[in-house]
Amino acid sequence: MPQVSKKTLKIRGELLDLSIPLVMGIVNLTPDSFYSGSRLSSLDSVLDRVGVMETEGATFIDIGGYSTRPGADHISISEEIDRIQSIIEPLTKNFPNLIISIDTFRSEVARVAVKHGADVVNDVSGGLLDANMFDTIAELGVAYILMHMRGTPQTMNQFTEYDRLIPDILKELKIKLDLLRSKGVSDVLVDPGFGFAKTISQNFELMNVLSQFILLGCPLLVGISRKATIYRTLHITAAEALNGTTVLNTLALQQGASILRVHDVKSAVEAVKLWMAVGGIN
Repeated sequence: MPQVSKKTLKIRGELLDLSIPLVMGIVNLTPDSFYSGSRLSSLDSVLDRVGVMETEGATFIDIGGYSTRPGADHISISEEIDRIQSIIEPLTKNFPNLIISIDTFRSEVARVAVKHGADVVNDVSGGLLDANMFDTIAELGVAYILMHMRGTPQTMNQFTEYDRLIPDILKELKIKLDLLRSKGVSDVLVDPGFGFAKTISQNFELMNVLSQFILLGCPLLVGISRKATIYRTLHITAAEALNGTTVLNTLALQQGASILRVHDVKSAVEAVKLWMAVGGIN
């Protein structure tokens, strides 16, 4: 089984143990995210959903105010900030044991979110869409999720041509990782970016050799929950894609994933427990 050299993440000045895989629950404060079950708008609905996720075993909650589904509408920075800033602080007060992640590719939004209590910045663009992001992360001193993407959420499906899929993605991530480390950012999770500038067949190829990304020396985060790779392959809808999600999450665990980012926390936590029970170890 592949081994990752780093099995911890520094959160709030303390080391979080990642030797047993953890689960990140998704909360979208957007009206157009691809899976309707994750869309929330009011504070009460968010608190209710997060309360359930905590009970089900989530360690992280990922809050997003900008939909990054393919072809999603572009919104202004001010609108994105408006969606997230009134939500994050109540979450930190009501759920002090949860780790709050802000899903944004904009440094200004990241700064506001961290000010209100976010502990992690989850950047789907890996610094590609905001030249100030890496410096901002270094200044804020928070953990960072470096994801692979090409283009923008509106154009990424036009950038699926690779010379060699896995080496190209590894190279692009390595360049950014080196830059982050040169700026003193050491707490980095790597997300290979399932569904972002990748075709369905490329996503399956990526899953098949996911363990190669451990060569980057960072814990792996996998976010494939209810995505088109699952529901289009099975000719179903996103709402029907839980079983397929569980199958691919389990394969990701076998390939060394340290964090599963999911819409359905209970199922992911159960997958981790059963995988561990049969001798799984990252």
